[in-house]
Amino acid sequence: MRQLTNPNALPVAVRLYEYICSLQGKKCLTGQMESGWCGTFEGEINYLLARTGTMPAIRGLDFINNDFQGCVQRARDWHARGGIVTICWHTGPDFASSYKQSQENDLDWAAAFTPGTNEHRDLIANMDRAVPYLQQLQRMNIPVLWRPFHEFDGKWFWWGRGGEEGFIRLWRMMYDRYTNLHGLNNLIWVLGFSDAPGDLKPWYPGDDVVDILGGDSYKGGAQGDLYRRCAEIAPAGMPICYHENGEIPSRAQMEAENAPWVWFMTWHTKWITSDEFNTPEKLREVFQDDYFIKLHQVADFITEG
Repeated sequence: MRQLTNPNALPVAVRLYEYICSLQGKKCLTGQMESGWCGTFEGEINYLLARTGTMPAIRGLDFINNDFQGCVQRARDWHARGGIVTICWHTGPDFASSYKQSQENDLDWAAAFTPGTNEHRDLIANMDRAVPYLQQLQRMNIPVLWRPFHEFDGKWFWWGRGGEEGFIRLWRMMYDRYTNLHGLNNLIWVLGFSDAPGDLKPWYPGDDVVDILGGDSYKGGAQGDLYRRCAEIAPAGMPICYHENGEIPSRAQMEAENAPWVWFMTWHTKWITSDEFNTPEKLREVFQDDYFIKLHQVADFITEG
């Protein structure tokens, strides 16, 4: 079985990773992104509960808008219920932390990687803003599926506009700072491609800094082609996830398209609450299928240790 890239990973992170690795090709974890835009941060989860009688195994959080402490609290609460936590971060390169700024702000890439420049200082200072909050989760012994800089190859976020070389340097810089400088040993590093056309391999940061690989798509179905593109560059034993999705794929769709994603992560608001993307009937089909793992079925190791 594949091991985590961080040799000092917490035992609880190792157990979670081993569990996810064991599911590849056999089962699929259910996941749901929260937003706070449905009246409460529980809006999407409660929507699923009301229509399916159950809740997802994975809860997706976002450090967007500097909601660091709120995310820590909700991650703690979800972990206490036996759930798996994943966190992404829409942020600008320079202390701005909103979705708009993650798209519109840009970076002087040459200066950002030159020690001593203001751009370099700002980049690492902004990058490190999340560290104290991830450290809080580490002290609580909570593992995190950490998925920064997603959809980089689509180049609609600033972190992809430096091209393959710039992105790889950025990813490896964060990995090195978080793992080796700050000692964050509760993170499982998840790389999320987009479904933009093109060769994925030149964007891949390396087997030594990626634990899980996946892709994002809002085009519906099981996205078998995207799965195959990810599988072509994933080393043996690395789990492959449906990193973000709109329509939830059924087991039949995944089997028909030969796309055995190890988890799906439905985006928030309309993507889960609108019949245009996921009808109540489709939600019940998926969440009542024993192929898909729900909150109450997640292995006991998550709250051990």
